[in-house]
Amino acid sequence: MATAHEETVAFRMVLRPGGAAEYRRRHDAIPAELVALLREAGVRDYSIHLDPETHHLFATLKRPSDHGMDALPAHEVMRRWWASMADIMETNPDASPAVTQLEPMFRMD
Repeated sequence: MATAHEETVAFRMVLRPGGAAEYRRRHDAIPAELVALLREAGVRDYSIHLDPETHHLFATLKRPSDHGMDALPAHEVMRRWWASMADIMETNPDASPAVTQLEPMFRMD
């Protein structure tokens, strides 16, 4: 159960067709420095799921209200990760994943 000072964020990304195995492989080998950076920013309970029919990736994470996620795009570790993933995902011009924020509709504790 989330505390009053924590929020759950949900978003969608799009994987290029045929990229699922490579996406999983890269995440299975996610650099420890990236995991540490995300944790330092307050990210926890982060999961990503694939809809194989649409190639959409559905992600959720939890973070405190005073999270540091807004600073992540400035970190070289994050920029390197984005660049390494750009060939298998839809991205923005800066190589960051093209993300659609999802609106909460229902929650059951």
